[in-house]
Amino acid sequence: MHLFSTFENNAFLEIALSVLEKEGITKEKIFAIPLDNRAEERRVFDSLHRSDGTSLIDIGMALATAFAVIGASIGFKLAWGPIYWGLIGAFIGFVVGFSIRLFAELVLKKKKRRLRGRHSEVILIVDCEELQIELVETILWEHFALGVAKVK
Repeated sequence: MHLFSTFENNAFLEIALSVLEKEGITKEKIFAIPLDNRAEERRVFDSLHRSDGTSLIDIGMALATAFAVIGASIGFKLAWGPIYWGLIGAFIGFVVGFSIRLFAELVLKKKKRRLRGRHSEVILIVDCEELQIELVETILWEHFALGVAKVK
C-alpha cells in the first residue's frame, strides 16, 4: 500500500523520516518530492473564470449612495436640479470609494494577498505493507502532516 502525505519543509518532516526508518521502512520505500510554491503575485482584479472573493466596489457603492442623496438634496437649490446633482454625487462617491478600496488592496493589504496560513511544501510517499499502515499513518500525523491519504 502507498501512503501519501503533505508536510511543511521543517524539522518535523526530518524527524518523521528518521522515525519511519527506525520502524523498519527502508529509504528505498520512502519518496519525498518538494513542491514549487507560487512565485507570482496574486492579481487584484478578478476575471470571469477566477475570483478571490474580495470586492473592490463595496465601499464605492455605499459612498455612491450617500453622495447621491447629498447631491440630490443640495441639487434642489442649484441650477441643474436634483437629478443631475444626484448622478454627479453618485459618480463622485463611487470613484472615491473605489479609489479607497484599491489603495487599501494594493498598498495596505499587499502582504495579505500572498498565500496565508500553512501550505504544503513536500509530498511524502511511503510504500509499506498493510500491517504497517496504521503505524506509519500515526507517525505521520504525530509529526504534523498537513494531510494523509491511503491508496491500495
